[in-house]
Amino acid sequence: MCQHEPVNEPLPRPGEAGLLEVRRLRLIEDVAPLVPPAERVAMDRLWEEAVQANPCLFDGPVVACAGLDRDGPGSLVLAWARTTYRHRALRLVPGATSWLPSLFVAVAQPATDGGSLLVGRMSASTATPGRWQLPGGAVEPPDEGAGLDTAALRRHAARELAEETGLDTAPGELSLWLVTRGENGSVGVVFLAPHRPASLLRERFAALTSAEVAQGRDPELEQIAFVRSPTEVAGLKGGCVDYLGPLLRQYVSSGS
Repeated sequence: MCQHEPVNEPLPRPGEAGLLEVRRLRLIEDVAPLVPPAERVAMDRLWEEAVQANPCLFDGPVVACAGLDRDGPGSLVLAWARTTYRHRALRLVPGATSWLPSLFVAVAQPATDGGSLLVGRMSASTATPGRWQLPGGAVEPPDEGAGLDTAALRRHAARELAEETGLDTAPGELSLWLVTRGENGSVGVVFLAPHRPASLLRERFAALTSAEVAQGRDPELEQIAFVRSPTEVAGLKGGCVDYLGPLLRQYVSSGS
């Protein structure tokens, strides 16, 4: 990847998907806002409906994004708060005042042949079945009294990559690359992995899938593909995350 000084580009506006190059990321803990009674009733109803539609959902602990601010060229401050998956239902409550966007990590895994990136299609047992995205997942909160930092996010990203593709990559091999902000406000921290042969990536994914099925579990990704351009992203059957096209354009333009 070409190295250059990140510019002090503006943060993406609400309702727009955008990318931010980042060299330094500082994380600070915040407190999630209290959910008013009327919003809680609506949230609980929507969550129960979601669980009925997909019994694999669970209301486990998760981290939400409480704020994202510029802290100089290539430097961002990200505020995070402890919450649970149920909280995400608030995004469907009109006029909700206590909703916070989700926070996730993702890994851009390049293939050595063809300059492509690996993407995966989420399985039916996940919260977003059929959606194409980079390997990754929601950020889990640390123990009470402990904080989050870039190193913790890097470890989490490496774990997600292994769990979803079968590829073991040391956290130290992942470099901080981009921060994405989705149209719905969700924030993703993207790490760039070392180039690997596409044949190896397919082999590891096939082995992981076989092992999961043999143990009676659904793999998190039902399929992988390699994409080189936004046009190829648009050609994927099914929906994809809103940041994928812009991210691929950035990857190509960086000369990676």
